[in-house]
Amino acid sequence: MNFDAQSLFSLQGKTAVLTGASGFLGRTFARGLLSNGARVVALGRSSRLEQEVERWRDEFGADRACAKRVDMYDRLALEHVFEEIAATENDLEILINNAFELGPNTGFNTPNGTLELADAEQWLKSLTGGVYWAALAAQKLGPVMKARGTGSIVNVATMYALVAPSPRLYEGTAFMNPPAYSAAKAGLLAFTRYVASFWGSHGIRANAILPGPFSNTEDNGSNSVRDNDPFLQRLRDRTCVGRIGRPEELVGALLFLASDASSYVTGHALVVDGGWTVT
Repeated sequence: MNFDAQSLFSLQGKTAVLTGASGFLGRTFARGLLSNGARVVALGRSSRLEQEVERWRDEFGADRACAKRVDMYDRLALEHVFEEIAATENDLEILINNAFELGPNTGFNTPNGTLELADAEQWLKSLTGGVYWAALAAQKLGPVMKARGTGSIVNVATMYALVAPSPRLYEGTAFMNPPAYSAAKAGLLAFTRYVASFWGSHGIRANAILPGPFSNTEDNGSNSVRDNDPFLQRLRDRTCVGRIGRPEELVGALLFLASDASSYVTGHALVVDGGWTVT
């Protein structure tokens, strides 16, 4: 066995499907996959997706990345995209279920997202994005992995699938972490274990990454946070390491679970939270 780190963590010759590829964490995930040899099929609904993929193609090679722009709430369109991928990507070995709508539609940062006021539409969108998209991706793309006898599914959950948000973090702020998010991501962990149990005999592993506080300070959108916002200091003070995470600090966990370095790891929830959940 080759114990060289480059060999252990290499994704050379493997194709990865990444949902939510143009989002805050997705862009970093894509670059991490590409930098370690993978070909990336990037899914997203933002107009930014094509621009990002063109940058990746210029940097890593025209054959290394392609864009599949789709509104994942459009179930028939999403099914079609997954079926198209299954029919054309014979080297598919990696599936990263990263997409989730972090906004008012799922109850984030709005007074209507509280436990007392959250409506059915918020709950349904959260459960759709948190569980169903991953389930549909596995259902449509799993047969390709089964035929190859190998595959790694990585589901992006959250530390709030294990612990509840503290209401004190949000007091006096414009921020709100809704109950449906925790419930949906906890369901994603259950789904991860289910896939690991039922598909392990086919050489398919399923694991989850549970990020802690990774606030978006890059954009000016409704979900971004200014770097000097007092809310960020509350997040920093709650971690063991005294700071929030940087997106690139999730790449090591992603590469570990996607590559042969974790060939005997399945059904696992890998927490990357700066020590948030240990105290």
